[in-house]
Amino acid sequence: MSEKPTYEKLEQRIQELEQSVSKRKQAEEGLQKSEQRYRLTMEASLQGTYQVDTKGRITFANPLTAELTGYSLAELDGLSLDTLFPPGGAKMISDANVALLYSGKPIVGENTLTRGDGSRIETYFSYVPVLDESGEYMGFVGSILDITERKKAEEELRKEINFTKSSLDTLTDGFIVFDLEGKFLRWNKAMSQVTGYSDEEISSLHPTDFFLGEDVPSVMENIGRVLKEGHASMEASIVTNEGKSIPYEFTGDLFRDHEGNPLSICVVGRDITERLRADKALRESEEKYRIVLETSTDPIVGYDIEGKVTYFNPAFTRVFGWTLEERLGKKMDFFVPDEDWPETRTMIDKVMAGESFSGFETRRYTKEGKIIHVNVSASISKDQGGNPIGSVINLRDISEQKKLEAQLQRAQKMEAIGILAGGVAHDLNNVLSGIVSYPDLLLMQIPEDSPLIKPILTMQDSGKKAADIVQDLLTLARRGVVVEEVVNLNDVISEYLKSPEHEKLKSFHPEVEVESILESDLLNISGSPVHLSKAVMNLVSNAAEAMPDGGKIFISTENRYIDIPISGYDSIEEGDYITLTIADTGIGISSEDIIKIFEPFYTKKVMGKSGTGLGMAVVWSTVKDHKGYIDVHSTEGKGTTFTLYFPATRRARAKEKAILPIEKYMGRGESILVVDDVKEQREIVFNLLTILGYVVDTVLSGEEAVEYLKEHNVDLIVLDMIMDSGIDGLDTYKEILEVHPDQKAIIASGFSETDRVREAQRLGAGQYIKKPYTLEKIGIAVRAELDK
Repeated sequence: MSEKPTYEKLEQRIQELEQSVSKRKQAEEGLQKSEQRYRLTMEASLQGTYQVDTKGRITFANPLTAELTGYSLAELDGLSLDTLFPPGGAKMISDANVALLYSGKPIVGENTLTRGDGSRIETYFSYVPVLDESGEYMGFVGSILDITERKKAEEELRKEINFTKSSLDTLTDGFIVFDLEGKFLRWNKAMSQVTGYSDEEISSLHPTDFFLGEDVPSVMENIGRVLKEGHASMEASIVTNEGKSIPYEFTGDLFRDHEGNPLSICVVGRDITERLRADKALRESEEKYRIVLETSTDPIVGYDIEGKVTYFNPAFTRVFGWTLEERLGKKMDFFVPDEDWPETRTMIDKVMAGESFSGFETRRYTKEGKIIHVNVSASISKDQGGNPIGSVINLRDISEQKKLEAQLQRAQKMEAIGILAGGVAHDLNNVLSGIVSYPDLLLMQIPEDSPLIKPILTMQDSGKKAADIVQDLLTLARRGVVVEEVVNLNDVISEYLKSPEHEKLKSFHPEVEVESILESDLLNISGSPVHLSKAVMNLVSNAAEAMPDGGKIFISTENRYIDIPISGYDSIEEGDYITLTIADTGIGISSEDIIKIFEPFYTKKVMGKSGTGLGMAVVWSTVKDHKGYIDVHSTEGKGTTFTLYFPATRRARAKEKAILPIEKYMGRGESILVVDDVKEQREIVFNLLTILGYVVDTVLSGEEAVEYLKEHNVDLIVLDMIMDSGIDGLDTYKEILEVHPDQKAIIASGFSETDRVREAQRLGAGQYIKKPYTLEKIGIAVRAELDK
């Protein structure tokens, strides 16, 4: 029989039961609170959350699940997942959760959910299994998120990416993207095709691997510029997998994230082989046209459609004086003389109508205000669309041509008059013979006190004057000096100034003074002393008669070397000349009269009182017979200057003597180098110095002189200051001093002493000799320099 429990044990048992009940109540309350928190959590979730039993039926769902599925919470209670995710949605998810139990990995994925109204949405799901206390599978808790819009965006993005990729792959330009470390992220087919590298090979390359070593610094510099400035461009050659070099133009831009941080660099490269070839062809073409324009001796000007200057070639500046900088973008209306505007407007209208023309003669002003004759050619300039954009005008300066035509006309006129005068003179001589000769016979037969003596002498004097006129006519007709002596103009002038004719002139014009300045070592000329004296007499007589109230006549002679042809009344060619200048301070000659003064019988004097109108014609004929030239300048009210140019001769007169004995300036075998670009001048100096006993060599340019002196030493250089081609005398002497710092030299030129001559002398050069040379002049200068 069991022992009856005591009161203490019963009380203890009761307390234990009460504690057990209390603990259970606490557990139940905790469970209720936990379930309440769980429910609240699920209901507050931003995702659709639901619980499913082992049969795939929903046992709980939060409001968001109802909203997403389109079912009410009551409809969702017990609803099979197959309804939401047909077909076999419950089984699919159950199997996934079983897999989850064994793998321990969470199950996530995407699926299409069918809503209560039959519409579908794309969802993202995740599942967590539910186990009981013994670990038995009780179902799972799932969550879903509507990703329909995201899926649409992803699809659009996928389409955009595919479109972009397809578009990039159709480009012939290379396209490539690399990150900040130089790793390629993306490229198009052209990049693979051009370089010959596979996609796998490109992915392992660095941007600099596509370039030659010499281009790598420039590539890195431009990558740095992209990172710093956001953009850069350059030209370099890509080297293909086969080693072929292809010229490319690259443009790089920096990609940034939404915060502005650099992400990657996008580069587009274009093959510029054809462009470079076209550019080269264009440059060559432009260079050809530039050379044509720049070297053209004709002035060329370009205008835009508004008539504003766009281009001058050097010849335009040389002829007209304006530089392109002065007139660029400006009109040139002012250089058209007013009287030439009507025909110029007609020319402009033709050009603007698209008509090209040439051979249009008109006139234009130079910057100095001088009017010159021009021959105009013009054409319209068009753009690629054939629209007029301007014009190109060629203005050939024909002033010299006009002058030559006038000179030719004068010469032909003088020739014709001379032929006529010769025939008339022959007949007049026959007529005058009786008038001049018979008075002598008559005077022998009449008494000394006969009243007929005076009229007979008057008749004879008139006959002699007529005979002088006939002699002048014969001078015009003969046209060619028969006598060719070696003449010194100083002697001709001195003899004339002592002649009775000059004394008679002074008696007629007592208020006129004559002053002569004759060069002491004047070279000789070949010709007729008689004709030359007559020319001097006529010029002096005309000068005296141009000063009715008195004045001064200046007679001078000079040795002169003409380096550059002179264009004046006559065109004077290069060479050695003796000049005779006769100037007065008289009334001057008008521009209208000056072109006629050498025509026979043209005179402003009163016929029968002074002059016959043949004096200047005789001067002209005499100068031309001596193969010379005439230049004349006159200003009304101030006077007139005639300058006659006669070719110098090196022939000596029969009794000509040097002022100094030649022994004073003879050479002693010293070596001399002559530098002159004119062959005849080199030969003259060579012969003169050789006669004087020097060892002479010659070169034709400054450059040759420098090279010669690098290999040879000479005692003295005779250096021409002005040479047409290459460096001039000053620059030559500077370079020679670098080779021979103490080199002796004398300077020669046909011009007067210049700043460049003085600069050469400052550097160490000796005397300056003005051409043409004489034996004494060059002999004394050379000897003096060598004896320093």
